[in-house]
Amino acid sequence: MFRNYDLRQHTYQQLRAAGVGSQAAQHVIKRVCDAYRTRRSNLNNGNYGKKGSARRERIESTPITFRPDSGHPYDQRNLSFAPDVRTISLWTFQGRLKDVPFTGSPDQIKALAGHKRGEADLLRRDGVWFLAVTVEVPDAPEIEPEGFLGVDPGIVNIATTSDGQVMAGRKINRYRRRQQRLRQKLQSKGTRSAKRLLKKRRRKEARHAKDTNHQISKRIVAAAERTSRGIALEDLTGIRRRVRQRRPQRVTLHSWSFHQLGQFIIYKARRAGVPVVFVDPAHTSQTCAECNHVDPRNRVDQATFICRSCCVVAHADRNASRNISSRGAVVWGAGRTSHVPPDTP
Repeated sequence: MFRNYDLRQHTYQQLRAAGVGSQAAQHVIKRVCDAYRTRRSNLNNGNYGKKGSARRERIESTPITFRPDSGHPYDQRNLSFAPDVRTISLWTFQGRLKDVPFTGSPDQIKALAGHKRGEADLLRRDGVWFLAVTVEVPDAPEIEPEGFLGVDPGIVNIATTSDGQVMAGRKINRYRRRQQRLRQKLQSKGTRSAKRLLKKRRRKEARHAKDTNHQISKRIVAAAERTSRGIALEDLTGIRRRVRQRRPQRVTLHSWSFHQLGQFIIYKARRAGVPVVFVDPAHTSQTCAECNHVDPRNRVDQATFICRSCCVVAHADRNASRNISSRGAVVWGAGRTSHVPPDTP
């Protein structure tokens, strides 16, 4: 069991004697408990391999450690804001730092001033200090949808909607392949300058993918809101464990940030009052959206769908997104409202 109370009995006084403030000590204990609880959950779900595998045994036998520059949580007791002058006051080992200036985008400053603040994480990244603050933004009243916009996520095409929109496929995949080739070239070179460049670029692809997912999710939610529809997504929880790929395809699969795209769609939809439902992804790419005939041979190749029953020819991803849209309406009609699937690290 990983209970805060049990660990607090053993470590709280030691932390206080080491100079850690009372509230900071509580956060440290809770964070350690959460880390071990998360690892136990991943082990139970098989995310670290089967029992007896080398990877699983190594993870089970290794104590969890935290980097010196990893995020540290703050709350209203040890962190205060002065939004008017854009300064903060926070607890440190050297005492309380006052009048520390901060900055952010206009939207971030507006959200910080206009909504109730929750817990914050102070972290250091590439020599720069960041404060990640949560704010409580109320959800908009949920509309009664007039149908559902189906979204089929993919590797070649990042997202295809049942309206026929194909988003960010070829361009982002070319970018990923270029970044992969550059990483391989620098890693094989192995010089100090190559290592410096690798370190400098290590988050560039992730930032690019995140920005692309923000743009795609914004367009999808805007289309659903404009037409008074909900959004239907596939429940792809655990897909990386289920799907078997050839070695050249594994890098592409594991760099596919479909989960992040889904999370962006969810929170943007909630702010707009657009309902989101998750449907069973089984056979969506093999089912004809016109006659519902299911046959693996219907999917001729990545881009082409030809029904063996009614002979309809369609774009494969759009056909799948139409099936997702139909299943979304069924799920909504059955009374199962929007639920987010459990996170999969």
